[in-house]
Amino acid sequence: MGLFSQRPFSERTATWLQQSGLHPLLARLYAARGLESPEELSLDLKQLLSPIELKNCISTASLLADILERKEPMLIVADYDCDGATACAVGLRGLRMLGGPETPIHFLVPNRFTMGYGLTPEVVELAAQQSPKPKYLITVDNGIASEAGVDRARELAMEVIVTDHHLPGDRLPKATAIVNPNQPGCTFPSKALAGVGVMFYLLVALRAELRKRGKFTNETQPKVENLLDLVALGTVADVAQLDRNNRVLVSNGLKRIRAGVSQPGIQALFQAAVRDPRKANTFDLGFAIGPRLNAAGRLADMTLGIRLLLTDNADEAMMIAQELDRINRERRGIETGMQEAALAHLAEDQLTGTIAQRTSICLWNPEWHQGVVGIVASRLKERFNRPAIVFAPADGSTGEELRGSGRSLTGFHLRDALDIVSKREPDLILKFGGHAMAAGLTIRKSDFEKFDVCFQEVASSLLTDELLERRHTHDGALQAFEFTPEIGDLLAEEIWGQGFPQPVFYGEFEITQQSLMKEKHLRLMLRPVGMAADNKPLSAVWFNRTQSLPAKAKLVYRLVTDRYQGQARVQLMIEAHDEGVGA
Repeated sequence: MGLFSQRPFSERTATWLQQSGLHPLLARLYAARGLESPEELSLDLKQLLSPIELKNCISTASLLADILERKEPMLIVADYDCDGATACAVGLRGLRMLGGPETPIHFLVPNRFTMGYGLTPEVVELAAQQSPKPKYLITVDNGIASEAGVDRARELAMEVIVTDHHLPGDRLPKATAIVNPNQPGCTFPSKALAGVGVMFYLLVALRAELRKRGKFTNETQPKVENLLDLVALGTVADVAQLDRNNRVLVSNGLKRIRAGVSQPGIQALFQAAVRDPRKANTFDLGFAIGPRLNAAGRLADMTLGIRLLLTDNADEAMMIAQELDRINRERRGIETGMQEAALAHLAEDQLTGTIAQRTSICLWNPEWHQGVVGIVASRLKERFNRPAIVFAPADGSTGEELRGSGRSLTGFHLRDALDIVSKREPDLILKFGGHAMAAGLTIRKSDFEKFDVCFQEVASSLLTDELLERRHTHDGALQAFEFTPEIGDLLAEEIWGQGFPQPVFYGEFEITQQSLMKEKHLRLMLRPVGMAADNKPLSAVWFNRTQSLPAKAKLVYRLVTDRYQGQARVQLMIEAHDEGVGA
């Protein structure tokens, strides 16, 4: 159940967009997503915001130009997720492009199980042992909360350049430079840049600085735009808000993938995922390519994923991509087991109805895997429409600590909620970080119940009934003539994602056939009410639903084009059933 409502849009804007040559359906969808004029339709690279307003970007580019000239050794310290891996690859490839192939730059990615997140003092000590010892540490997708790590680096005669997009804590680290659109005093209009986007911006500014110094001309400068396939992957996989600036980055990255000129590692991941790169879309990046790369950091070591993104050898890329595919299958098996255990644990709450009274879900299990807790939290959040935090034993803590990952609902800022808990109970959370929709934290095992109660209290004070009511926002009905493979292709080519949601439609259907597929998915044949009876019924799938539907049902669905043996046909992916009377 839940509330069903159509996304409002201005008819006037939709007409204006349509008159500029946009397909009528896209004109309506874009108007509903806040576009106001035909000028906003262009996702050309020229539309990118300038690096000038990104605080410290220009001065840091100047510092990097000096470092490149002096050939001082640098070490990129990456995060172990897809955004961190792509940001690391963009940084390494970009600095070698601009400084020459002999640039003394290497990378280090902390093991999430033994060292935790970010530039910790332990990571800094490991960095100091690299040969040659780096003079500069450059963080990507982390570092904004690494006060102790930055202090330790200075003690060991290393300087730190922080590039990050996470929200800062109360104090900034004493780094040599910080580039982060979310730091105090930064007027950059897009706060939604992912870590990889921040690194890309720094390279654009560095290239301009080197041009100014006479190292390149406009004609001879390296094409850092060739790295946009990596920027697109990291941005989509990190579920960054797709504001216009991010859509420009993602659109141009996808163009490279579709044109067959992406990095060998990305091409190999498409092959391993059995996806056609010529038809690459944001859905592929978020649900097929991103998870395979992320699997390395979840179960093994993200060094493997970064090696894949750095290699120019197609055979090596294919070998690593197949290994990542294997690790991802293993991850799925672990995730399924954890999810079943979590649902079994919550089943009693569901039977007694207490799950409805809870405003948050916190779970832990001694058997659970630390690398997969975030995905399970995400699944529980989706299923119960509650903020969810899932914990597992932290490696290297002699079994005394739990490491958790949380996912949130729109309107409930998870990092801020954890901040409130930590201020109310100063010794309860050992460390935490993140942003509105996702966050990570560490607590003592002995404090789990206390944390659950405190977090529940904060969630109850901040979450309204309205936020906890499951909402299905849709884009209205499709006309009978719009159920075509061409419309499916048209929708697939657009840049949809967080903040610019993929279209879902609403309509009443006659269900002509239904059966179970693999015992857990509902397969349907249906016909839109009002469609001529001589029209062939449409195929539809509702994943992870086993309950059958009535003969007539109001459904929320996505329209996709399914290709099989050279034949294109429409398929509906069902997302919800409106059982409300007169809905």
